Amino acid sequence: MIIAVDFDGTIVEHKYPKIGREKPFAVDTLRRLASEGHKLILWTSREGELLEDAIRFCKERGLTFYSVNSDTPLGSLNFSDKTTSTKLVADVYIDDRNLGGLPDWGEIYEIVNGARRHHHRHHHKRSFLQRIFGR
Repeated sequence: MIIAVDFDGTIVEHKYPKIGREKPFAVDTLRRLASEGHKLILWTSREGELLEDAIRFCKERGLTFYSVNSDTPLGSLNFSDKTTSTKLVADVYIDDRNLGGLPDWGEIYEIVNGARRHHHRHHHKRSFLQRIFGR
């Protein structure tokens, strides 16, 4: 699966533009997901030197990403090309701004693995709203 992960408030506590303390188990969980074959994308609004700081913070802890702010390897999109979409495509987005907030990293790991199992099955269970509205 492709997993887009926010940095501030998700991997580390919010201290922008500084880097906050690492959220408990964030890096360990992400390293484990990467070792299980998931492609991790660092998905952040940080730019320039602040982005480099975030990448360096993760790399120093053994966490590397398939891509940064792009769903192509090494962020190879040409953003000046008006035919290229800047929308990031991923199977899962992990962000502290999710509706309901950020679960703890143990729960995130279980959700991702549950999503992977569900993703690999070809039948889809009807959602809560589908059941309510009969679609």
